[in-house]
Amino acid sequence: MSMSEKDLLDLKEQINEAKTKVSELTGQKQILMRQLKETWGCDTIEQAENKLEELNKRTNSLEKKITIASRELEEQLNSLEDE
Repeated sequence: MSMSEKDLLDLKEQINEAKTKVSELTGQKQILMRQLKETWGCDTIEQAENKLEELNKRTNSLEKKITIASRELEEQLNSLEDE
């Protein structure tokens, strides 16, 4: 089965569109990696994932502390109301 000239031209256009898309995505990746470096000091996706895990642990810890402090404050307020 041979391809017609139109089929070949269509294929060439699809290839050129794919090359353009790859170039756009490569540029976007470079911009995002630069932002990752500037904002979080991470050079790789792995470093960013580790940083995210660390931040999630810190956030969870702070949420627990806030919950405990809130309960303690509520208990203190309730004991003042009871007096």
